Order: sequence, then C-alpha cells, then structure tokens
Amino acid sequence: MALRFLPSQSPVHTDTSDCVVIGAFNNKTFSPSGTALDVAAGGRLKALAERGDISGKTGQTLLLPDVAGVAAPRVLVIGLGDPEKFAVPQYLKAVADAVRALRSGPVKSAYLTLSDLPVKGRDTDWAVRQALIAADHAAYEYTATRSKKASVTLSEVSVHVADAQMNAFRQGEGIAAGIQFTRELGNLPPNICNPSYLAEQSLQIAAEHDNVTCDVLGRDEMQALGMGSLLAVARGSANPPKLIVLKYTGAGDAKPLALVGKGITFDTGGINLKVQGGIEEMKYDMCGAASVLGTFLACAKLQLPINLVTVVPAVENMPDADAYRPSDVLTAMNGKTIEVGNTDAEGRLILCDALTYVQRFEPKATVDVATLTGACIIALGKYAAGLMSKHDDLSEELLAAGETVFDRAWRLPLWDEYQTQLDSVFADIYNIGGKGAGAITAGCFLSRFTEGQRWAHLDIAGVSNDEGRKGMASGRPVGLLSQWLLDQAKH
Repeated sequence: MALRFLPSQSPVHTDTSDCVVIGAFNNKTFSPSGTALDVAAGGRLKALAERGDISGKTGQTLLLPDVAGVAAPRVLVIGLGDPEKFAVPQYLKAVADAVRALRSGPVKSAYLTLSDLPVKGRDTDWAVRQALIAADHAAYEYTATRSKKASVTLSEVSVHVADAQMNAFRQGEGIAAGIQFTRELGNLPPNICNPSYLAEQSLQIAAEHDNVTCDVLGRDEMQALGMGSLLAVARGSANPPKLIVLKYTGAGDAKPLALVGKGITFDTGGINLKVQGGIEEMKYDMCGAASVLGTFLACAKLQLPINLVTVVPAVENMPDADAYRPSDVLTAMNGKTIEVGNTDAEGRLILCDALTYVQRFEPKATVDVATLTGACIIALGKYAAGLMSKHDDLSEELLAAGETVFDRAWRLPLWDEYQTQLDSVFADIYNIGGKGAGAITAGCFLSRFTEGQRWAHLDIAGVSNDEGRKGMASGRPVGLLSQWLLDQAKH
C-alpha cells in the first residue's frame, strides 16, 4: 500500500494529525518546526533535551504523548546527530526513521515537518521531493502473495510545504510511485511476474496515462526483425518472450531519450545451470526492466516536457531440450555473430538486440540498465551501481544525478584494451570475457551494439535488491534515472 501524501502549511501547534514529527540535534537544538513547536509547548522539549531525555543522537526516536500546547495527540522526536555533519544521508535516514517508528501502531496520519531542515548543498525543493520518496520507501510492505493482514497501519503523511514547493511535492509523489512499482515487480514471484505479466503491466501504464503508447512484440515479430540472440535465450522456456516498447511524448518532434532494461524474469543459468547457490534470488534478474518501467511511470505521471522511449526485452532463461547451448553461434539483429561461451551470460544476449532495436527511434541518449554481472558486486558491493560509457558528458550527467538523490553510481573504464577478451575464432564476438574484469567486458560486449550512439550502461547487480531470504527489491536506480530525466527536462 502506498502512502497518501498531503501538503501542509499549517503551524505545527495547530496540526490535527495523529502525530507531529520534529527533529532534534545532539547539541540540544531542534529543527525549525521543532523550535516552533517547543515554543507552543512552553519550552517542554528544550527541558527534556537539557536533562538528557532527548539526546538528538542519530537514529534515536522518542514518542511523546499529549504535549501541552500541541493539538496533535503525539509528538515524535527524531535524532538528527551533529548539525555540522548533517547532510543528504542523514536527512534521508531521519525521514525513514520517522516512518519506520510510526508505520505499525495507533498512528494512522502523521505530519512530517522535517522538510524545513537545512541540508548542505540542497534546496527546499529537493528536501520536499526526497522526503516523500524516502517516506514511501520506508513504509513499503509486500503483501501481494501473503494471506495475513498487512502490518503497516500508517496510511497518510502530511509534509511541510510552501506554495513554491508544490511542483517538487508532485515530483516526489510521481517518483515514489515509480519506485514502489519497481519494487513490487521485483518482489513478485516468477510464476506471476513472467514476460507476459510485464507486458500486461506496461499496457496498463499506457492505458492510464496521457501521451503514452505501448507496443508488445511477440516471437514471430522478433523473428522477422532478426533478433536471433534474444530469441535463443528464450528457446528453453514455456513462457514466450516479449519485447515491450513504451513511448511517452511530451516534447513534440524532439528526439527522445531512451531506456533499455534487462527483463530476465527468472534465470536458471540455462544449460550452464547455477549450481553454486543463489538461484532462488534469480527472480530479481528482471530488476533492470522493473527500474526502467518504474522510471517511465514516474515520467508519465509527471508529464515531463521530454520524449522518452523505454524498451524491455522480457525473457525467461530455462534449460529444456530446445535450450541454447555453449558453443552455439547466434546471429544478432545487427548481423553480428556471437559465440556462446556460457548460457548464464544471457542478459547481454537479450540486451544487444534491444539496443539495436531502439536505434530506430534515433535517441539523443540511451541508457541500459541490467543486473548483469556478479563481478560488479565483487567490485563495488551493494552501495554503487557500475557505470560504463565512452561518453564523458553522459557519464557526468548520470553520476551527478545519482549524487543528487543519493542513488549513486561509480564509473568503470571501457577501454578498447578490454575488447580483446571477447575475441572468438568462430564468430564476431564471444559472449564472455574470462575471469578478469567481468563487469567491464560485459559492458564492452554491449558497446559492440551501440556504435555511433550516445550510450551508457548501468550494471545494477549489487544495488537492485537486498540479499538473503528476507531481502527485497530496492527500487534502485529509479531515483537516479528520474533525476536524470528531470535534469534533461530543464535543457
């Protein structure tokens, strides 16, 4: 269930929500709204801070009932830490801490006043927008395939917003919806979220939003286009492949931006069956597709003044009698031949045909997003997506967008020297590059199908989901991509 957000300009002491949320620093000072509330309460909060009941330490929460002078029946105080070190991560954590403290319990509606906090290097528009996104993320609960009742009872959050920040408020709502959509797709089991389900969801986006169209190509249409690489990966599955093409028109005849997302709805590894553990998490191998669809949804909700094309090759990689094999030679849509060294390096095989297909729209920039390599997790862990591109300007745009919203990427080299690891005796290109630089050689493979294009690749294998039995999809990098689209809309 998504939170319902309301803009609020009322003074904190007249608010009628179930709970007012304020912030406290570790030097016994409060957020601006907290200071105003303390005045209304006759200095009660300051007195609690002086005697140590409110420490202001990062992560500390204190719920105070029936504070005199405050109309709301509860006040939640969130620890903000050192005011000299208060920056983007601390702000996002404070918002999330507040929602987590209230998400289950008697509070149904909360008034979040933290958006008036001064965040180093960020303006109030940013604070409002990111408050909504962080709050919705913290309140998310997966319930789609569970029989027990949802445990999250918090349903409505008011956010302190001035008239000038209403556009930022709407942006926050739209991006939060895109992130939640991405997380839900990622979390659904593969017996529900298969290629046809992704196609159905995409058609629904088109039906519900202005300026959006959706085409879904089936096996026969892809065969006619010569997508031999993509179709080879799909051969082993009873679930037919789909190529999903969403188009949003918000800028007339302008050349579009393009997003391409890897949609392997379940990855067994194919004939190179995954036998070293982790196969149960391979429902997340479509998180690249989920993230570009979520970003597209945010763009459609915000009606940005850009044109956007989103292409999703949706396939299941299974090992039946018709499955493609190691040493097979495939012919991609652009005519290049590919020798299969490993059927578990399948993501690049569906992306290469999608990247060729998207060129018909003459995009001014293309970004592909994929849970592509375990090597990227080894290199960067769970904190940064791997960014590869030969275009410095596009790389800087994406890196800056990620820094803005704390959905960060790190650039890896895409030097020509690495291309030699993809040499093949029997075809134009080998689909794996050996033990070293696995994330980079995967990017090199994709670069062979983006020649002459302004293109970047995001490997999100490390950031798309948390690991383990209780891990869930993160919604990344919808924040980065949405910020990039917002930045492009200003140009």
